[in-house]
Parts: sequence; structure tokens; C-alpha cells
Amino acid sequence: MSDEKTSQFDGDRVAKVLARAGVCSRRDAERMVADGRIAVNGRRLDTPAFNVTSKDKITVDGKPIAEPDPPRMWRYHKPAGLVTTARDPQGRDTVFQKLPASLPRVNAIGRLDINTEGLLLLTNDGGMKRLLELPSTGWLRRYRVRAFGRADEAKLKELKHGITIDGVNYKSIEAMLERQQGGNVWLSMALREGKNREIKRVLEALDLKVNRLLRLSFGPFQLGQLEEGKVEEVPRRVLRQQLGKNWQSIIDGTVRGAGTDKNEAAAEAAKEAATEATPRSRSDAKRGKLRDTSEPLKVRTPKGKSASKKPGRNESQQAPKGRNFKASGAKPSAKVPSSRKGSSDARGRR
Repeated sequence: MSDEKTSQFDGDRVAKVLARAGVCSRRDAERMVADGRIAVNGRRLDTPAFNVTSKDKITVDGKPIAEPDPPRMWRYHKPAGLVTTARDPQGRDTVFQKLPASLPRVNAIGRLDINTEGLLLLTNDGGMKRLLELPSTGWLRRYRVRAFGRADEAKLKELKHGITIDGVNYKSIEAMLERQQGGNVWLSMALREGKNREIKRVLEALDLKVNRLLRLSFGPFQLGQLEEGKVEEVPRRVLRQQLGKNWQSIIDGTVRGAGTDKNEAAAEAAKEAATEATPRSRSDAKRGKLRDTSEPLKVRTPKGKSASKKPGRNESQQAPKGRNFKASGAKPSAKVPSSRKGSSDARGRR
């Protein structure tokens, strides 16, 4: 079998490889191929429907592309007034225009509306983006909401059974009334589905008009004390812990697309929505389960140091700086009773 035939049918599409190398988006790569700017093994491509392997040499405008960076993730505190898109036809400011120049080319995991603030996850890896956006992942997203009107607590509780608005079905939503302040009401809300403008449309159906919306968390990743407009990278060790077995599929570039098995994805999402968010155990990691918890990530205290101060324990309870906005968090989980004296664990520590 010739090298040309191997490149044409094995490996990944050239646009995907260019995107992973940080050259451009897949759509832009297709345009570059059409403009005759991409060559493989010295031969100019005339179609983006061409697969390449690690043995092929790809050049852009005659220059070889760099090796792709390992998968990475960043937490970004998105301010209001920015759109989550690379290019806006209306000329509005975008998230990507405000990011530090030191960041590589990144994509947003999901979207936030122009007036929505808070946690936006960014990644340089298309596989990670697709995995975390799949319905089967079902990570819980928590929000604080300020809305104009008076809330009916009974109707808010009914949202846990889902709601249908104008023929659109919205799945279970956790909604809790915090307080009524003048003409506004403060709510805490959590959902897994994340359809376009879901919170605003659901609350409009309850005669509440949202005038401020802040995302506090996306799965195990918290906004915490990250200042507005700031970016902070998630440690690689934490990514491996949270993604479990799926981490290897991201490294290998074998993450399935959202349309590969819609029935399985829907079943997985329903199963995840029916269970409480619990920390991922070591056995869960081997099975590839994703950790989903409203509690901040816990850091083990080194031996010999006091465990009285636990970093990250109350992160979600502290408000992000700016505009007197107080974020409420979940209560700390109850302590698990220690095992009886003389157990195998205790003997091992001694």
C-alpha cells in the first residue's frame, strides 16, 4: 500500500490536525485548503476531505506546522457584555478578543449569553470540548440569578419535574428562593441540560424577568475568587482526576462526536440526572466516570501539617469581587466518622 493511499484513508482529517496544532479552526482550515495554502508531503491539497497520519509532513504557506500541545483547560471569569464567539457579525466585543495574548488558540466549552457573567471553561483541545458538551456527560451547572418580580416557591419547586414552554421540553431544574429584595428576587438554580437561554425562558414563564445571571460552577470546576476578566489554568493533574478513563481518549483523539449515538447519550443523561452529584472514587475513575459535585475540589493535607485549614472548602460560598454580588454556596458536607480503633487502615498509618 502506498503512502498516498495510507494518508488518504487512515489517521485524521487534515482540518482536525491543523486545529489541534493551534493553527486555526477547522472551518478556517477548509478555507485555507480551498485557497491552496495547505500541502501534505509536498503536494498541495485541493480538498479538505483528506486524512493524515503522524508520518505525514503538513505545511502551511510552505512552513511546517508545530507539534500539537497537550490538552489543557482554563477557567475564565467572563464579564457581561461579551459574546462567546470567535467572530461577531454585529461587531460586538468577543470573549476571545479580551483573552491574554499569552494564551494559545482556545475554544469555549459551551456558551454564555452576552449579558451572562461568571465561569466559562476554555480548552485548546477539540476532543475535550466535545466530551464536556455531550448530553451524556451531564455535568451540573450552578447559577445565581436576580430577576424582577415576585417568586412563587411552589412553582419553583415544580421545576424539578421539568417544564414545557412553546413546545420545548426542559428537563429537571433545581431552583431555590434566597430572598426578595425590593422589586427583585434572588434565586439559586442548577441544571444539567443547558439549552439556549434556558434559565431566562423558564423564569419568564413564571413571570420573572432576569436582569442578572452569574454562573458559579461547571461540574467540579468552580468560579471561586477568580476576578472578573481573569484567566487561570486548571492543573493537568486535576484534569486527569476529573476525566478519569476519558482522559486517555482525549489524549488519543478518539472522543466520539455528539451525533454518534444519540440514544445512548440521552439514556446516559437521564441516568446522570436521576442520581445525586458525588465525588468520583478510584473505582469510578477506572470505569471512566466523570466527577460531578457542587463542592470545590478537595486538596489533601500533607502529612505532619495541621488539617484545620482546608483550601478550597468554602470557595463556592465566597463572592467574586465586584458590584456587591454575594454568591451563595452549598453547606460543607458532613464529616464521615472515623473507623474503629485498631483497624487495618489505622495500623497501616502507625
